[in-house]
Amino acid sequence: MTTAQITVLKPGLETTVQELPGRIGYLGQGFPISGPFDARSFRLANLLVGNRRDTAALECQFLGPKLRFESAGLIAITGADMRPKLDDTPIPMWTTIAIAAGQTLELSAALTGARSYIAVSGGIATPPVLGSRAVFHMAGVGGSALKRDDVLQLGESDAGGTILHVAQERRPMMAANGIWQIEALAGPNDDWLDPASVDTFFAAEWKVQAKSNRTGIRLTGPEFAFSARALDKDDAHGSHPSNIIDHGYPLGAVNLAGQTPIILVFDSPSTGGFINPFTVASAALWKLGQARPGETLRFCRIDRDQAARLRAEFNAMSSPEVLDRV
Repeated sequence: MTTAQITVLKPGLETTVQELPGRIGYLGQGFPISGPFDARSFRLANLLVGNRRDTAALECQFLGPKLRFESAGLIAITGADMRPKLDDTPIPMWTTIAIAAGQTLELSAALTGARSYIAVSGGIATPPVLGSRAVFHMAGVGGSALKRDDVLQLGESDAGGTILHVAQERRPMMAANGIWQIEALAGPNDDWLDPASVDTFFAAEWKVQAKSNRTGIRLTGPEFAFSARALDKDDAHGSHPSNIIDHGYPLGAVNLAGQTPIILVFDSPSTGGFINPFTVASAALWKLGQARPGETLRFCRIDRDQAARLRAEFNAMSSPEVLDRV
């Protein structure tokens, strides 16, 4: 029996294998969690092809790859609209597509959003590293971004021929007019800022810088003023008011390095010596994965109870119940 494989004809811009829940248990050794930036689109792609929703699949950034499938199976493309084509014929996103051996899939530059996901029945079967197939590209952990002529092994699939679809109203919605509403909580270090600066953070518009990536989303906006705690502190905390004794960074932390807010995301460091005055809710992280340079973030202040409700809604919207049979 021929092993199911994909051959990379063109790699796209930093196309990587990702898997959920990511690389768990290694933050203490300096390995980030990694995993897909837009977990909702990622999970829906897997469900469309009959995989478990956390199965390894491909994340495509801004410009997608060209792939040849060496065996028949099912595929689905979700997330950013990269205008997929199968053998040069446009195909729909957010639906199950049956492919034959030898067919070629090509994704173009994203029209909306930043990241697309390609799931294949059986999943990507690269060797796990430290318990996960998720790729931390910058350090080469779990592999690297795809390269021309790479061959990806696929897992065995028990998917049938059911064609599924995600209706428009159940898909993650891209930003209207390039403006994203991002739910965030104050803390853990909001008391290092002047109270007026905390209010300004939630009232201001923040532009996504071009230097943003899977390590951090860099923002441009108003300057911060610091509280007495940050201005009158022990020398061990460092000289700048944004410095603090090294401590753990939560996923989604808005890390303040001087006057530059950097939202720490899936390939970010786990500790450091800068304050984190705010934290993006876990259910809102997918929006950061689809935000493009130059687009605007507006932060909406929520509390822990609201964050928990958002997480429950997020999980419900990335479950088999949102799929329709075609």
